[in-house]
Amino acid sequence: MTKNVIQQRVEWAREGKFPQVIGRMPSGWLIVADTQPVQGYCQLLSDPIVPSLNDLHGQERMQYLADCVTIGDALLKATGATRINYETWCNQEPSLHTHIVPRYQTEADSVKTKPVCVGYVGISARPFALEQDAAFMEEIRKLLNIQP
Repeated sequence: MTKNVIQQRVEWAREGKFPQVIGRMPSGWLIVADTQPVQGYCQLLSDPIVPSLNDLHGQERMQYLADCVTIGDALLKATGATRINYETWCNQEPSLHTHIVPRYQTEADSVKTKPVCVGYVGISARPFALEQDAAFMEEIRKLLNIQP
């Protein structure tokens, strides 16, 4: 069976082979997104891997949601963002993951109220680069008290 990109990334994270990993949260892996249309754009990849949020139950579901908000709180402190958007779709890659996106008052009026995937052209955004993102990743690790 072929793994989708989320499943592959969780496997790499478990093996310590994924440079975008910020750290292990109780419910999964916090990573820096592939591109940075806005500074601090992250994702939480569920581990264990499940198709959707509705496939988690009880405490596992509550932990995943709590982790999302905890990450958002850390992003607010680290980035000075105005608010955090949380996007959980699982359509293209049917493995639970949430895009956790800082939004800024300084964004252009034409994009600031749109989902990041609608307001920005991801392919033209700055790609993840460990050299550029390392300090941000370390700051988030300290705020969340997590290890890579």
